[in-house]
Amino acid sequence: MTADAGLGTALSGAKVTMTGSGRPEERLVTAREAAPSAGRGKVVVRVEAAGVSFAEVQMLQHLHPFPPGFPFVPGYDLVGRITEVGEGVTGWRTGDRVAAMPRYGAWQEYVETAAKDLAPVPEELDAAEAVALVTNGVTAYQMLDRLTGLAPGDTVLVHGASGGVGTLLTQLAVHRGLRVIGTASPAKHDAVRALGAEPLDYRTPDLTAAVRELAPQGVAAVFDHIGGRGLDAGWAMLAEGGTLVSFDSSVAGYRPGQWFRPHVPALVRTGRRFVARLLGLTGGRRMTMYYVKPGTAFNTALDALYELLAEGVLKPQIAGRHPLDGAATALRELLDGRSVGKHVLLP
Repeated sequence: MTADAGLGTALSGAKVTMTGSGRPEERLVTAREAAPSAGRGKVVVRVEAAGVSFAEVQMLQHLHPFPPGFPFVPGYDLVGRITEVGEGVTGWRTGDRVAAMPRYGAWQEYVETAAKDLAPVPEELDAAEAVALVTNGVTAYQMLDRLTGLAPGDTVLVHGASGGVGTLLTQLAVHRGLRVIGTASPAKHDAVRALGAEPLDYRTPDLTAAVRELAPQGVAAVFDHIGGRGLDAGWAMLAEGGTLVSFDSSVAGYRPGQWFRPHVPALVRTGRRFVARLLGLTGGRRMTMYYVKPGTAFNTALDALYELLAEGVLKPQIAGRHPLDGAATALRELLDGRSVGKHVLLP
């Protein structure tokens, strides 16, 4: 293995540990420990920026669909620089700037992660903006590219248009000539308009009717991160041939530990509508689920997003830049619904 001027176990770094379910102010603990060494097929990355997302909210409530056991270090995605390369790693060297999506473990100064899942990051990009595109940006990009057959002039509905995924999805859709209706709380409507979308209050009593007023024939796609009964409303908003994309599920109202229950409605509805479509009973409409994962397609999408960022086409909305020991504050902002865009930790 190679290391950069003795980096590795000779150094220590801060990390944030989630100790159990509860309030972020009580369950997130910051401490220092020796930096890891790179095992075979892995590298150590010194983190420049780590993302904060609703995945960590779900983990804090033990309601994430793939829950790690407590205690653990949260952090879905990161951008940083390689400080050590393990045996068997080719194509990477110390000093390379990279992005990774380990799903947890990013909220620390030094992270050991699999080399095969790394993606390059251009030197000129701001670390916070670069990490905002790792999970959220690829999610938005791939949903538009791979799951819908949209054309310029089509109308789409983006739920949570002020969120980490929603702000990027809205920008990408507008850039591609799509008309975007975006749901958000009224306090965020100006921010949604600034992205090029037409805002609607997600708490509107009959949201389906409100969408139909704006798009009488229905919308070509609905991007839903709420799940549950909202999927039925989204289905009713679709035009003939439209697509409902479910890419997350709200965990509101579920007890800690019921980690699979919030995600069952999407699985059940997707299965039912797949069968109905085979029988020709959906008017050409379809429902699909999306889950972001690393790989060649992920890296291709991230490269394209970084080009759009460098060109000024995309502008990730950074809700807050926090030190590692500000992780609880960032999660509290998400829980209280006060954020536009993505919170980022800067070790």
